[in-house]
Amino acid sequence: MARKLLDLVQAIAAAVGFMTVGQQAAAADLMQAPCPTEAEVLVTQAPSPWQVRLRALGVVTRDAGYVGGVPGSNLSYSDTVTPELDISYFFTDNIAAELILGTTYANINGQGAIGDLGKIGKVWLLPPTLTLQYHFTNLGAFRPYIGAGLNYTIFYNQDVGSADALNVKNTFGTALQAGFDYMVDQHWGFNFDVKKLFLKPDFDVTVNGAKLTGKAALDPWLIGAGLTYRF
Repeated sequence: MARKLLDLVQAIAAAVGFMTVGQQAAAADLMQAPCPTEAEVLVTQAPSPWQVRLRALGVVTRDAGYVGGVPGSNLSYSDTVTPELDISYFFTDNIAAELILGTTYANINGQGAIGDLGKIGKVWLLPPTLTLQYHFTNLGAFRPYIGAGLNYTIFYNQDVGSADALNVKNTFGTALQAGFDYMVDQHWGFNFDVKKLFLKPDFDVTVNGAKLTGKAALDPWLIGAGLTYRF
């Protein structure tokens, strides 16, 4: 019996020793294995295709247009500052589509031969714009892009000034775009963006009982700066 107990104790001791040596070897391997850096972890995580931006936007119009049948007539429009939200979807690292959302107003003023009319009226604009963009991705945190697309502008809350009636008609337009993001980390960045809308809506106006038509060549520059967030 004593011999069996001695053999059992020796077997247990040998097993414990084997386990201890195995655990020490595994711990040594773990200590020698390099830990992934934060940058390496980020590289393995594919970014979301969705991105949003919030900008402060300056709307600078072209001040051109005419009232039909009035030689020398011209129009000017007020410039504004407004918030803008855009939503982007990246099909690849380089190709993205962007939907641009915002609303603002424009005072319409008579110029030239109709300058004595002063403020003809005021309209609000809702100009959703969809652009297709190419993003340059080989410049580190600095990520410039260019784009082009289509715009459909809705005119609403139209009020008259010196005119008896005013109806600016909804219209399609085209857009060109250039800008850049400067990414602070994987998600957050700063954005600067410039767009040119080619926008020339037709309108009907009644002044002193006379019904006239015309064209408002707004063609605004949209100059914005704000924040980028990539999901």
